[in-house]
Amino acid sequence: MKRKIAIGFEGSANKIGVGIVSLDGTILANPRHTYITPPGHGFLPRETAHHHLAHVLPLVKSALETSKITPEEIDCICYTKGPGMGAPLQVSAIVVRVLSQLWKKPIVGVNHCVAHIEMGRVVTGADDPVVLYVSGGNTQVIAYSEGRYRIFGETIDIAVGNCLDRFARVLNLSNDPSPGYNIEQCNVMNVAIVSFDLDDFEIVITCNAFKFKGWQFLGSSSVDIFYREWWGDKCVSLP
Repeated sequence: MKRKIAIGFEGSANKIGVGIVSLDGTILANPRHTYITPPGHGFLPRETAHHHLAHVLPLVKSALETSKITPEEIDCICYTKGPGMGAPLQVSAIVVRVLSQLWKKPIVGVNHCVAHIEMGRVVTGADDPVVLYVSGGNTQVIAYSEGRYRIFGETIDIAVGNCLDRFARVLNLSNDPSPGYNIEQCNVMNVAIVSFDLDDFEIVITCNAFKFKGWQFLGSSSVDIFYREWWGDKCVSLP
């Protein structure tokens, strides 16, 4: 029996990627390109969309060449429908609609959050997991119930990923490959770590809702105190 093959487009934030996979989860190709902004800066929707537009077609070509798959062998074209940043999402949506017409293939819109969970299920083999979903803009406890994924708890102020991104901008850390990675490297290399008394601070959990804004405030406030003294060769990280 012919194996089912899908090509997918992800462009919800600062990364544009084109993947080709088979129904059993085998990754045949996964080229991607990340929009890297200068240290201390985030990425804006318009500039991010321009980046995606410049790289998406070369990524399609690369994915087809790497997978040795032709458009005729593809069964459907998937794309991130949301959630995400509007302008970057539109780039993938437009490209997918054009390719659908050219290749005469059906389109499948994918929920970004559900895709993360389903990829985790494929990798781990989990059947019915309770998921702690942590991405750039999401920090949620999710499980499958009554025919759909449902949120049983979530942050009500700031996601952990956004908290790390903002803290890295305060430190003027590089965004390459990602702010969170570079914060972690400061810990790995033991570069000027500030210790916090966790007995005086805690994550607030009320009615299955989480608050992380205090972590960002605590870290950023410490930067205001210590950062100038350690400028150039030292770093402060979150606890």
